[in-house]
Amino acid sequence: MNTPHDSSLGREVAYPSQYDPGLLFPIPRATARAEIGLAAALPFVGQDRWHVYELGWLDMRGKPCVATATLWVPAASPNLVESKSLKLYLNSLNAARFASAADVRARIATDLSACAGAGVTVEFGLPPVAGAEGESIDGLELDIDHYGPPQAGLLHADGGEAVAETLVSALLKSNCPVTGQPDWASVSIRYAGPRIDRGGLLRYLASYRDHAEFHEQCVERIFLDLVRHCGCHSLDVEARYTRRGGLDINPRRSTADFAAGHRPFRDPRQ
Repeated sequence: MNTPHDSSLGREVAYPSQYDPGLLFPIPRATARAEIGLAAALPFVGQDRWHVYELGWLDMRGKPCVATATLWVPAASPNLVESKSLKLYLNSLNAARFASAADVRARIATDLSACAGAGVTVEFGLPPVAGAEGESIDGLELDIDHYGPPQAGLLHADGGEAVAETLVSALLKSNCPVTGQPDWASVSIRYAGPRIDRGGLLRYLASYRDHAEFHEQCVERIFLDLVRHCGCHSLDVEARYTRRGGLDINPRRSTADFAAGHRPFRDPRQ
């Protein structure tokens, strides 16, 4: 079984000189999901949306071509795609010749689908930059002294009538489980159910600050903790991580009723 420590993360790797789909490194999602009590029947739907800022290839006459792209990896896929391997793979396209941009898009979709174990969608272009809808909790005045591991016990909901609201924070930070490098993100939490205590939520998000876990796994942990500790009836959690190596990732997990009607966008920090 592939593990993060078997990947190219944290290692010196030669720049690829030719197209090589073997550079893509899948990591099974099941191991991390088992750690937080997720079974095969997932309580969410969603996707990992990658933004690609540095994509290039050659046309059939050897002329360089460039583009940006958006990649959609289903959350139900058995594997996530390790980020450094994705960057190396995309770089390997730089010296490859293609008859058309459509052929490039089809090749990337085929290779990523094989890695993820499910159909991956590839679109040229990027979603627009926009501010997140919802109310920021970052201005709350409170003491915080715990930065890891994540403390689900900090989460609780107030009594009273159910509400429907969206809370946002730009203060989410975690670390790569292999290299220890920091991963910064903004997070949006749209929910319906008992009112979430905002101070507890902000303390909870801050408790990821020294936590080592992949982006996708952090979002799934946040989703599950909110359901378990706050009793959310409906929930949508999306984290928009800042760019590294020409890529950023935006994992989103939702209950089925909140999955539709979502318009993807990029955070101003992306």
